[in-house]
Amino acid sequence: MKRLHIGIIAGVIVLVLIFGFIFSSKDKAETNTRSKSSYLKEADSAYREGEFTKAKILYVRAKETVEKASELEKIQGRIEDVNIKIIFSSVPDECSTEYTVKPKDALVKIAKKFNTTVDLVKKANGLKSDIIRPGQKLKVNTCRFSIAVDKSQNLLFLKRQGEIIKTYIVSTGKDNNTPVGDFKIVNKLLEPTWFKTGAVIPPDSPENILGSRWMGFDLKGYGVHGTTDPDNLGKQITLGCVRMKNEDVEELFDIVSVGTGVTIVD
Repeated sequence: MKRLHIGIIAGVIVLVLIFGFIFSSKDKAETNTRSKSSYLKEADSAYREGEFTKAKILYVRAKETVEKASELEKIQGRIEDVNIKIIFSSVPDECSTEYTVKPKDALVKIAKKFNTTVDLVKKANGLKSDIIRPGQKLKVNTCRFSIAVDKSQNLLFLKRQGEIIKTYIVSTGKDNNTPVGDFKIVNKLLEPTWFKTGAVIPPDSPENILGSRWMGFDLKGYGVHGTTDPDNLGKQITLGCVRMKNEDVEELFDIVSVGTGVTIVD
């Protein structure tokens, strides 16, 4: 009788555990469904209110509740949009510091000290000119950015601290002639002149394929630049450089400094 009694108790415990697991799983699934909708609604609201840090946290949580590739891609797009909003605003983050301007400081000097760009410091602080004054507080980026290019997908990834900050559609070289390897940006030019073989094409010429910006690699003749033909992005059609939409390359140009690492893979 004692063994029978113990067996009955054990059976009841097993049944309780089974039903508990079933209802727990059901509740969890329902919670996840509600969470996704709730997170997105709250994130969109925070975004509209300019609460970008809060919006990013909520978008990341929403992303963790979905499995469909289409939904993941959509939410990732929102996260990347918020990333750029934070970078170009006075909102502090884990990769920024508050710098107090010292006497004889200049934006060029500050940007060099923190391996960032003058344009990024100006945008993050809403500066309309290069004039700064002692005692002024500035948000300054402190983490290194890097660039990765995937030729098979024709995508360029702006990264920081291992995180993909933003993804851009690009064009790469026809016949797979964009070089593969690790490079560095060694020069940056506004409205570049194209020194085509046998000709010099000025920036305002419709024949100048370099677009509005140039960021040259430490491999002569190669770099990232804009385009006069945005409809053909996403293809392998260039002479070997990485080609971007003008508004995208201008955004990237403001963020990355000379010395930024670039990795290109097949």
